[in-house]
Amino acid sequence: MSLQSSLLAVADSVAEGLGLLRRPLHADALLALARRRSGLREFGDTAFIDPLQRLLSACADEASLSLVGRMATRWDVVRFLSNLLRFHDAETRQPAILTQPVERPIFITGLPRSGTTFLHRLLLEDPDNRAPRVWQTIYPYPPRRGRDARPARVARQLRTFERLAPEFRALHPLDATSPQECSEITAHVFRSLRFDTNYRIPGYRHWLDQADHLPAYRFHRRFLQHLQQQAPGGRWVVKCPDHLFALDAIRAVYPDARLVFVHRDPVKVLLSVAKLTEVVRRPFTRRLDPREIGRQESARWLEGTQRMMAVGDDAGLPEPVHHVQHTELVADPVGTVAGLYRHFGLAQPPGVPAAVEQYARQRPNGGYGPRDYRFEDHGLDAGQEREKFRDYAARFGVR
Repeated sequence: MSLQSSLLAVADSVAEGLGLLRRPLHADALLALARRRSGLREFGDTAFIDPLQRLLSACADEASLSLVGRMATRWDVVRFLSNLLRFHDAETRQPAILTQPVERPIFITGLPRSGTTFLHRLLLEDPDNRAPRVWQTIYPYPPRRGRDARPARVARQLRTFERLAPEFRALHPLDATSPQECSEITAHVFRSLRFDTNYRIPGYRHWLDQADHLPAYRFHRRFLQHLQQQAPGGRWVVKCPDHLFALDAIRAVYPDARLVFVHRDPVKVLLSVAKLTEVVRRPFTRRLDPREIGRQESARWLEGTQRMMAVGDDAGLPEPVHHVQHTELVADPVGTVAGLYRHFGLAQPPGVPAAVEQYARQRPNGGYGPRDYRFEDHGLDAGQEREKFRDYAARFGVR
């Protein structure tokens, strides 16, 4: 155990002895704190309160939060609530925000660790494309007074997290200006698998699996409208593996959306997903079971592949789904991007192929570090996993 881990364990023991870790976080207190900090009172739509209460209950009953986990949960919730207050205040003063058109956005999804992040970043080499950046999803509005230092502030926060989880950067290269996954957007209304990655909260996850995803994606559109009001122009390109579980909601909210599935050998993906979840959760909990994580991720993404198979080429959108193979993306990023543009009938600006080639050359393997995972560490068997995902591999020609 490292010195840092030992110090955190001591802090947890002291906090446990004082009863701090047994005190649940209450929604009413966090709502009041967000109001005080923002100086605003009205949220407008308060449909987010029930999901928030479900999340807090699951964190209290199931997550075994560490002291860091409790502090992070409190900080996250108050930040999300403060952003909601800012959104309603802005809409009251500028009703035109909610009339902003979000036309033909491109949604990238597929198994996690399959190359979706790499493709997302390559598409942003086209200046006509845009995506929510990490700093924008954390602080979508500048401070009311003083200098706007949001990217620098988020960069400091990321460095703090990397000190708590030093393996994170090699597993998921990320900085303040990186494009961010949509799970950080839908987390604002507490309907996001992002929380399930951070915490062991099976009760919340079960509720979310059964819940209607429309409120989350209506807020997703609202979030993009706020960013668009501040900086007009550009075609939205968004990305998240979790989109696989909300395709009906995407179709309802974005009827002209363009959908991209990225495919990769699931057996190569699973261990990386399980390891990332383990690394992200470790600072936030006092109990971690890598084998349980492995089983859960296998079941989750088996369902994800089944949803892709059910859709095939037709997601009920105006244009067919575009399929990208990870092997081709890595071997020929320029050709892969060009193929996506052809599929959707988009014109590629002249400088984009060279920019894509340069980005890929500077970041071999998408910027990810070396991996050394073992199936047994996460309670999985390679042969059994290969058999479970055989139909998916055959359906989409995954090598």
